[in-house]
Amino acid sequence: MTVASHIFRHSKQLKNTAGLLRQDHAVLVRWFTHSTRSITSKGDGKSTDMLKHRQINNVFGESICVCKACSGSMSSTSTFTRSYRGASSTKVQNGLAARAEGTSVSGMMFSRGISCSNVQLTRGFASNSGLPPHQEIGMPSLSPTMTEGNIARWLKKEGDQVAPGEVLCEVETDKATVEMECMEEGYLAKIIQGDGAKEIQVGEVIAITVEDKADIEKFKDYKPQASDEGAPQAPPASTPAKEEVVEKSPSPPEPKAAKPSTAVETDRVFASPLARKLAEDNNVSLSSIKGTGPDGSIVKADIEEYLASGKKDLPAAPSKVDSKATVSAINYTDIPNSQIRKVTASRLLMSKQTIPHYYLTVDTCVDKLTKLRGELNSLQEASGGKKISINDLVIKAAALALRKVPQCNSSWTNDYIRQFHEVHVNVAVQTDNGLFVPVIRDADKKGLSAISEDVKNLAAKARENSLKPADYEGGTFTVSNLGGPFGIKQFCAIINPPQAGILAVGSAEKRVIPGSGVGEFKFASYMSVTLSCDHRVIDGAIGAEWLKAFKGYIENPETMLL
Repeated sequence: MTVASHIFRHSKQLKNTAGLLRQDHAVLVRWFTHSTRSITSKGDGKSTDMLKHRQINNVFGESICVCKACSGSMSSTSTFTRSYRGASSTKVQNGLAARAEGTSVSGMMFSRGISCSNVQLTRGFASNSGLPPHQEIGMPSLSPTMTEGNIARWLKKEGDQVAPGEVLCEVETDKATVEMECMEEGYLAKIIQGDGAKEIQVGEVIAITVEDKADIEKFKDYKPQASDEGAPQAPPASTPAKEEVVEKSPSPPEPKAAKPSTAVETDRVFASPLARKLAEDNNVSLSSIKGTGPDGSIVKADIEEYLASGKKDLPAAPSKVDSKATVSAINYTDIPNSQIRKVTASRLLMSKQTIPHYYLTVDTCVDKLTKLRGELNSLQEASGGKKISINDLVIKAAALALRKVPQCNSSWTNDYIRQFHEVHVNVAVQTDNGLFVPVIRDADKKGLSAISEDVKNLAAKARENSLKPADYEGGTFTVSNLGGPFGIKQFCAIINPPQAGILAVGSAEKRVIPGSGVGEFKFASYMSVTLSCDHRVIDGAIGAEWLKAFKGYIENPETMLL
């Protein structure tokens, strides 16, 4: 009877377990609700409740307990993951557009992706570390091909107040230097990556912002967490220990020691990595040591025994000293590659390896072109405009030739050839920071004065390293001129992918040519130009037709004005 009463009492308590769990669950819901309201109430002062649905999932694992009763102490109790769903996709929270899918919050932190920017933002809440609510700003992805970037300079200092739209810093991407704007209002508490920081991976933390000015001092010695970086380094550390255990194993019986003859016959010496390292450090030849390890291999103990016996040959030492002396005798300076230099190198290498280039060269008489330029510049000076260069006339002639022969205004894809309806001409500009190719849009429709102004403005921005993606993306053809600035007579340029052609312009020189009568000669100025073509897109006859049209515009420049 007594046993039956105990069973009945305990079964009654088990029935109440669900109720107890529901009570605990309700306590946690109330605590998280209070915490969430205190956070979301900041901002514009309005207590707008965006969180219609709150769901708490109990995930067991060792973590920092978030209960008030635990006071932030370490505990192996459960961690609670919160998932909030926004009521509307048009509402704004803390200056950022919130999507309808909501913001996922795990533990005490959550990340938010901004639809209007690729800036990496991570929101951190206060925890047992004593840090107040803050935001980690990651290296943004400012171009489709960007994987890492450099910090050119910070325009804001630690402690400065920042507002949405203000420029925080200048980031050197793989193509240009771009300004990075602030996305939220607050204070710049800590700069993790300072001026000149190199090779920062996209998403890596570069700065910390806080909402309250009083919290700035708490981030003076802040360092971003690097838990993921240390993990992969653990396995290599255990490798040497394993090797040493193998080496210290007892020597095998004497009959197995006869097998080194096989290694000698094949001219290969078997030794453990640690034994090889020890022999190399002490300039010991492995061929003079008999191995006692498995299958006659040389282990660490064999090297130590050989060194203890006093035998030591140094046949390789002189060659090492000689090689080091030879290397040290050559003076050199290692210049770090900028992001622009790396991308230029990879794109040009890809172009030469994957695009079947061929080249067409023609000489054009530029006497009439030079005369027309002089007349136009006289008009420009009278009206206060900028002078027109020979290169401006070349760009205009190339654009009109592309409109006349549209097959050259195309690019290759595996499934089709894409022929462009607009003519956007890139112009190669050499600067101290590398090679830039800003684009003159609708060059076939613009006048010479407009082209001249665009070229000068874009070239100035390129030299200041302040080009934006819109200034160099979307070109359909490229012009590279080494004649006027450098006096190069003729050269072949590498195609700028995904374009199908590039025009290399040489310098103009006076030549003696036959005159109209017998035995008569006269002088004329000729300029050599070379068209590099992608043979997948432009056949030889099409390239020749384009050069013919280009030559016609250069030798009869009045037709460009019609």
